[in-house]
Amino acid sequence: MGQTSMTAIAVEGGKGTAEALKPETVAIPVPKDGEILIRVRAAGVNRPDIIQRMGFYPPPPGAPATLGLEVAGEVAVGSGRWKEGDRVTALLGGGGYAEYAVVDARHALPIPAGLDFTQAAALPETVFTVYANAFEHGGLKAGETFLVHGATSGIGVTAIQMARAAGARVIATGRGADKAAQALALGADVAIDTSAQDFEAIVLAEGGADVVLDMVGAAYFPKNLAALKTGGRIVYIAAQAGGTLELPIMAMMQKRAVITGSTLRPRSADEKARLAGEVERVVWPWVAAGKVKAVVDRTFPLAEAAAAHAFLEGGSHVGKVMLVA
Repeated sequence: MGQTSMTAIAVEGGKGTAEALKPETVAIPVPKDGEILIRVRAAGVNRPDIIQRMGFYPPPPGAPATLGLEVAGEVAVGSGRWKEGDRVTALLGGGGYAEYAVVDARHALPIPAGLDFTQAAALPETVFTVYANAFEHGGLKAGETFLVHGATSGIGVTAIQMARAAGARVIATGRGADKAAQALALGADVAIDTSAQDFEAIVLAEGGADVVLDMVGAAYFPKNLAALKTGGRIVYIAAQAGGTLELPIMAMMQKRAVITGSTLRPRSADEKARLAGEVERVVWPWVAAGKVKAVVDRTFPLAEAAAAHAFLEGGSHVGKVMLVA
């Protein structure tokens, strides 16, 4: 490789609003043993990127300071199962908003047939998150009822499809009639407009939820617990409307409820490798069969990362916002 420099997106001043995102020229990263170098063709824009940009979500030790948790492209320097020219998508600890990115070779997956780079890059962050939380921590299985909030978010559209592919019944919530309608189009069995409807009452009328995947936090907790079936599980992946719960212990005991949650980014390299193997084994066949599709709302050139962040923060998107390099 003769090229030694690349364009990457920096946060001017270390933190700030979307306008703080600026292109800069930096050295191409050099992969260490066990890592591959990817020529990035597309990168996902995710809510954690916004939180990091604002100064509240620092990268884990050893990860690049550059934003970006998922990419797709061609292998430029191979390792392990990967050779130069292979088309891959990968989960990153950081560094995706750039023309090149390095990643542990075990955290990359082959791009499923029929997907372009943008579609492929839209999968890792949400698929890994949903699989780890709804299926591993939540224990979701066929025949159960799954309640997911934020139905039209990147996580939401993926969770609806994965739960349906696994044989679960899906109830999805979103703010506004349009988002509820979009959730039905994505495969939800029941969609609730939380700006006009009481999701607790509707979920209870539907028989209750076995698993709840929640990114709202404290504001929804009382209703989540009330709508939960006996033996149900509430799984937290974010806390956008309150990070501290007031837990009625007797109600939890009576329902034998499990309240859990996790983050993906700080997990060890070995744990992410294990999870990648599970995703390839379980979810990639659903993608190949068309049961789980990448839902991309809008793409922006890499240099326009600021506009991509502003669009995502506006909240009108359905599915993923992507950068293309």
